[in-house]
Amino acid sequence: MNVNSSNVLELLVDKVMAELERKLTEPFAEPSAELPVESPAAAPATDDFGEGTRVPVPHWAEGLAELVASTPARIGVWRAGTRPLTKEMLKFRRDHAAAIDSIYGETNAALLEQFGLFSVETRYGTTENYLKRPDMGRVVMPEGMEFIRRTCKPEPQVQIVVSDGLSANAIDANLADVYPSLLDSLDTYGLAAGTPFFVRGGRVAVMDAIGELLRPEVLVLLIGERPGLVSSKSMSAYICYRPRKGTVESDRTVISNIHAGGTPPVEAGAYIGTLVHKMIEQKASGIRLEQ
Repeated sequence: MNVNSSNVLELLVDKVMAELERKLTEPFAEPSAELPVESPAAAPATDDFGEGTRVPVPHWAEGLAELVASTPARIGVWRAGTRPLTKEMLKFRRDHAAAIDSIYGETNAALLEQFGLFSVETRYGTTENYLKRPDMGRVVMPEGMEFIRRTCKPEPQVQIVVSDGLSANAIDANLADVYPSLLDSLDTYGLAAGTPFFVRGGRVAVMDAIGELLRPEVLVLLIGERPGLVSSKSMSAYICYRPRKGTVESDRTVISNIHAGGTPPVEAGAYIGTLVHKMIEQKASGIRLEQ
């Protein structure tokens, strides 16, 4: 699924709903004089087809409005009898399909080429195996490790690694904003980045083996998050001071929910650079980092 696919699906949902509304509002026959015609005033405040798909008469309207404004989650969506509203069901199926496409999709090769990222693979094999065996996503194939050793600058201040992880869409949607912003931020602090590259089928702990090989001061892993029904394009940044084999999760600092509806990608890139600067100053990351 490409970057604009969710917008296309949104338009498709709107077109389907408009067509259903047109068909259901067309008169099938002239109303009989013997049957009472319901006045417009008696129509419900909320129906299947408009934007008003929330609880029509909530007991606490202000509280519901506050909840809806605080999260993109499906809060207070209404129903038609015992079933979900047609539009809500279509949107649910659209978002579920986008999540599946994120997991099974591939990162845009042109995007990786744009930023000069060569690719290596882990032992993940297939997507099904990747989902069942997280450990396989933590180990880069031997030929990949050898290529990294021969190609990358050893012992850099900052090593940047990108991985599709559980969402190729996240990389396609956010890398073009996050990566340049991160480089600008590092440059502002006078920090030098090593040779960046892309890991296909990576898990978070893949940064430990890479750290063992290249021995950077700080390693930044930009990786696709597990997609949900709110966003299939969410990226995380895992940052660690001197990651090595045996690094524990509490030694990693993470910025999550990097996407247009969460932490803005440009802002995230700048903040990652600030965290890297603090890690090098304090020689620490994770729970030992004072922010």
